[in-house]
Amino acid sequence: MFVATTLALALAGLACREAEPPPAAGPMATPAATPKPPATAAVSSPAGAGSFAPRLASAPDGAVFMSWLERRDSTRHALRIARLEGSRWSAPRTIVEGDSIFANWADVPALLALDRDRVVAAWMWKSGAGPYAYDVRIARSTDGGATWSRPVIPHRDRTATEHGFVSLLPAAGSAVRAVWLDGRNAASAAGPDHGDQGPWDMTLRTAVIEADGRLGDEREIDARVCECCPTAAASGAAGDLVAYRDRDPAELRDIGLLTRSSKGWGAPAFPHRDGWKIAGCPVNGPALDARGSRAALAWFAGSEPARVQVALSSDGGRTWGKAVRVDDGDPEGRVGVALLDDGTAIVTWLERAGEEVRVRARRVSPAGVAGEALTVAQTRGGRASGVPRILRAGDRFLVAWTDPGEPWRIGVSSLPLR
Repeated sequence: MFVATTLALALAGLACREAEPPPAAGPMATPAATPKPPATAAVSSPAGAGSFAPRLASAPDGAVFMSWLERRDSTRHALRIARLEGSRWSAPRTIVEGDSIFANWADVPALLALDRDRVVAAWMWKSGAGPYAYDVRIARSTDGGATWSRPVIPHRDRTATEHGFVSLLPAAGSAVRAVWLDGRNAASAAGPDHGDQGPWDMTLRTAVIEADGRLGDEREIDARVCECCPTAAASGAAGDLVAYRDRDPAELRDIGLLTRSSKGWGAPAFPHRDGWKIAGCPVNGPALDARGSRAALAWFAGSEPARVQVALSSDGGRTWGKAVRVDDGDPEGRVGVALLDDGTAIVTWLERAGEEVRVRARRVSPAGVAGEALTVAQTRGGRASGVPRILRAGDRFLVAWTDPGEPWRIGVSSLPLR
């Protein structure tokens, strides 16, 4: 892997494939009555030169935060955070800095806002000499990001193996639930190799971290998952939802979904079977959002034709509508999704257009009707552009991405809700 980044645009699928040309009308032909997409507007970015790997988080009280990594020199990085106050960002604060931060284009820090003062961040910290030997570390702030607690490691296996691709969810009281990919099974093998996994399986694990750092409900929730695809999580009226890329014995790598209600964890479900068979991790995970009983799941499938899809639920993720294709015909994936209260979803992804790579966005109605797509920003191909991020923030959507130019910088744009 490669230190690279972005906030709202990229995460190219690494599977070798030949793109299928789009149909004459495009894969998502738009009804004549569909309104034109809204114009985007640039928003100032608090991130400085050398910034990448953005994350956006909003709290129930409306507070909006962004975190990112900033390169200090060839080995040293800082994880930074700022709060959006009206139309301006607060002065950036540093959460942690050092030469042991695992700074990567795909496995990036996670962020959760409980309110305008209580914020939780997770990042990866090297635990050994191997390239993928690192732990998850989680810290919290009670003053809006100004100061941070001592970090907690949510796993106790103490193996110098991969632990990452973290998602965070609120839990009871001030507790936080973490979900991550866990490579502890590699400790008894020769070591993780993302090209040939060998005799061990990557697992999906979870734990609850109390406000005082105590751990609880530590468990494995899937015994065999794709080795390096990002996870996604959201909380709605029916409970917690966790999306990830599964890996079955036949090397089919479809998107799995776990739900956690008051009765506990359910069995893995598959909202849509793509049948994507690939003998390696595509580094292309799902995106998930939930509002009340509404939920939206977006993902990339590399099975021919390669496509970006979204499925919607009106019962908290118990059942899902048909998969709606939203790309323009040559997608790289690296998806994001955000919901309106009525169940309308807006999906973001990276799309190739000749020599260009663009951050694209498209609305999908609760009935599964896709509107016209628009270009949010232009970036570059390859890993450095990272994964685009989208978030509903009050009366607009925010989209963040990385421009891997000289120097790298994070860009932010807004879209109106309507």
